[in-house]
Amino acid sequence: MANTSAWLSDRKYRSIYRKVPRLCVDLVIRDARGIILSRRDIQPDKGMWHLPGGRVRMQEQLPAAIRRIAREETGLKLAVQRIVGVIEYRYLGRWQHSVSVVYLARPIGGRLRGSAQAQKIAFFKSFPRGTMSEVRSFLGAQRIM
Repeated sequence: MANTSAWLSDRKYRSIYRKVPRLCVDLVIRDARGIILSRRDIQPDKGMWHLPGGRVRMQEQLPAAIRRIAREETGLKLAVQRIVGVIEYRYLGRWQHSVSVVYLARPIGGRLRGSAQAQKIAFFKSFPRGTMSEVRSFLGAQRIM
């Protein structure tokens, strides 16, 4: 269980992450229908399709972060299969720089739904128009899609 008293306020979080990269988890959720992508409703990259993912909180272990992010962003319970690699998101000219550990997982429960950050979410067997270049490059290099 993460220590919620160690979490940063959004204001402090933004102040710190203007200076250092942040650690995130991205999820390649795959089954016979394809992989799940969601369309961002927030900046950066508003309107782009991406992997469900999010930041790891202080003292939160990666398995707990995966469960939380899957629940918050997709409504699904997952069986994690393995780490598939790392995606680095560098937003040149902006303050954001994220490093995401990418996990391959399959859905084992729940009901697929979007979130406040990305309401549109679906399975895809090929890249939809507007897929983030980092996601497209990573999944292609890993021969996942």
